[in-house]
Amino acid sequence: MAKPDAGYDFHRYRKLLAEAVDEPTRLTLIDLLIEERARERLQAQLASERLAVTAKTVASILGISKN
Repeated sequence: MAKPDAGYDFHRYRKLLAEAVDEPTRLTLIDLLIEERARERLQAQLASERLAVTAKTVASILGISKN
């Protein structure tokens, strides 16, 4: 069995799903899942951009040229 994602709160989502007994509540849960996944992707993108900037800075300090 796969381990749950560190950012994925399985118990919280399971509880929210159990409480989603009507259509509006289910739609709210879906919106929450989409929003939280989008936030995770944005954080990953920002981390990747920071890493690229750091690599570029280190390369320029060391005199490594991309040409």
